[in-house]
Amino acid sequence: MTMHATLPIVSDIVLVGGGHTHALVLRMWAMRPLPGVRLTVINPGPTAPYSGMLPGHVAGHYARDELDIDLVHLARFAGARVVIGAVDGIDPLARRVSVPGRAPIGYDLLSIDIGIHARMPEITGFAEHGIAAKPLDVFADRWASFVAEGGGPVAVVGGGVAGVELAMAAAFRLQAATGRSEVALLDRGEVLESVHPKARARLLARLSRLGVVLYEHSEVSRIAADHLLLASGDRIESHFSLGAAGARPHDWLATTGLPLVDGFLPVDPHLRVAGHPQVFAAGDCAALTFSPRPKAGVFAVRAAPVLLANLRALAEGREGDLKRFRPQRDYLKLISLGGKEALAEKAGMVADGPLLWRWKNRIDQAFMDKFRDLDPMAAPPLPRLRAAGVDAVLGGKPLCGGCGAKLGPGSLSEALMVLPAGHRADVLSAPGDDAAVLRVGGATQILTTDHLRGFCNDPGLQARIAAVHALGDCWAMGATPQAALATLILPRLSPELQTRWLTEIMAEASSVFAAEGAEIVGGHSSMGDELTIGFTVTGLLEGEAITLAGARPGDRLILTKPLGTGVVLAAEMQMRAPGAVVARTWAQMATGSGAAARALRPVARAMTDVTGFGLAGHLMNICEASGVAARLHAAALPVIDGARACLAAGLRSTIHGANAAAVMGRMGGASDPILFDPQTSGGLLAAVPEDQVAALLAAVPGAVVIGEITAGSPRIDLV
Repeated sequence: MTMHATLPIVSDIVLVGGGHTHALVLRMWAMRPLPGVRLTVINPGPTAPYSGMLPGHVAGHYARDELDIDLVHLARFAGARVVIGAVDGIDPLARRVSVPGRAPIGYDLLSIDIGIHARMPEITGFAEHGIAAKPLDVFADRWASFVAEGGGPVAVVGGGVAGVELAMAAAFRLQAATGRSEVALLDRGEVLESVHPKARARLLARLSRLGVVLYEHSEVSRIAADHLLLASGDRIESHFSLGAAGARPHDWLATTGLPLVDGFLPVDPHLRVAGHPQVFAAGDCAALTFSPRPKAGVFAVRAAPVLLANLRALAEGREGDLKRFRPQRDYLKLISLGGKEALAEKAGMVADGPLLWRWKNRIDQAFMDKFRDLDPMAAPPLPRLRAAGVDAVLGGKPLCGGCGAKLGPGSLSEALMVLPAGHRADVLSAPGDDAAVLRVGGATQILTTDHLRGFCNDPGLQARIAAVHALGDCWAMGATPQAALATLILPRLSPELQTRWLTEIMAEASSVFAAEGAEIVGGHSSMGDELTIGFTVTGLLEGEAITLAGARPGDRLILTKPLGTGVVLAAEMQMRAPGAVVARTWAQMATGSGAAARALRPVARAMTDVTGFGLAGHLMNICEASGVAARLHAAALPVIDGARACLAAGLRSTIHGANAAAVMGRMGGASDPILFDPQTSGGLLAAVPEDQVAALLAAVPGAVVIGEITAGSPRIDLV
């Protein structure tokens, strides 16, 4: 057999923020990745909005999702890790990034592109009743709700170009949607005072035409739910108070020890932060001290090739080959005018009209098209000569991760049938139960093991999910988690990155086990072709184990988590699941079931965790062990938002077909593919007496009744 060497990962490049520069860096990295480097992007959400189209969205010309760059898609396309979380600190000496709720993320090279914000903490009441224009995603969502609820008076605080664009867009949208428009624009100085006089005159005329009322030399002292109070004592009615005054740096940068100029990161012509050659900055959070420029998206876009080239050069050890960023002195400014018209200005030349809006729209759409309809990179071609049956096993799609990579239930059942009967008196369970039940001295202990093939490029997230997943059998049997052994297969890494990866993995997993009172006591690690994380878990039983047997006709079936993780993970691998859907799925998978298990333990007659064999497979195990049948209610099945759309698109996890085949002939009634979807870190499925249901639903958030146990031979009917 020919062995192909896998190149080791020796360097971590971390991008903090999903701004325009970083989005383009990811796009270009996908075209020419650097072997040996792991690229990571950290962003508060799974998407990053494009600011150039925000006024058009406010005006109603673009749908909300048209603004968003899907960072989950983009990261998959680039082969990068995406971490969803808001960075709140950087330690440039230890080279670590801090994200709340996660272990520190180490780096060799770092780039910061976090933009700016428009929050106004100096104005009393802004935090409670105001909304900042940036971050854009929060504002866009609040604006959509405001318009849908009938609108009302609007006040925009800040008379620069951004504030003017938003005021005109708001006036246009409200007039079109509600038939009335009440928009006020306030500035402590003059509106558009830094804009060329010719452009300013036309913009002021357009504001007047749209009915926007100007309040110049006006200081806002307080914002309430229904008005603004000026320092002069005047009161302006407003039900939507929008802050758009100036470019404000993020406060947490001041805690990093990095140098700042007016709160922004000063960079040299190579975009490196002064005094920190391993740290770069770009976009609005950077101060181009070598060639000062206003905050504008055009500079962020044009910085991307330079930033990428310099990150690559340092990663390759070519520090002498760094490129210089040369921002242009003047640039074309295209300003939306509310309706589908725009104003253009450059070097004092001014024009406006519908044609310029179409030009602006073409530019904006061309930028966004770089991130739309991305296709996964093609897999290496198969050998021309190969054994018959290879193509059938591959199935024309990649092997899933998580429980989607589990062996089919049929293969597992056949293998277990050949095991000899056990004779040890201290082994109280038989093959096929969720976990082994052992008598150890005077105690009863359960022993279970689980591992997961990599389903994302984030070892920390996978470690957390693998730990939750491994605890599932312990929770299902009513045991209290006790100890865990880790089994890790890491891809080939440099010694430094071995330490970095292991530290992050163990910290994430340890936090999960510690929350349940359990400890990681050791384990085994090795290197291989891909990441695999698993845990062997012990738990202690105070009474009898809750097994698959014991369900009785009339018992209600309770499920504690929505279904759909398998198809979402499969869709994500093929870049066909929206990033927001993937993020919700990851968050659910990383949430433990300890509280639910403790509520169910005193009353559950039979219980299991829903994992690789899907709801139908695991429910059938209960039916077979208990000698009963079950009835499920299709309308009651909880499903992750977006998962059914993936199923409707024909997407399936690798093991989906085997799960369906395993229960063939024992399913009746309606058909629903969600029943055969393999779950990773799925919920608990319990059969409980009917008189206990109300109390359980009150005690277990998210739990739902999905059916009941019926009399008869083992089968499942969906009604």
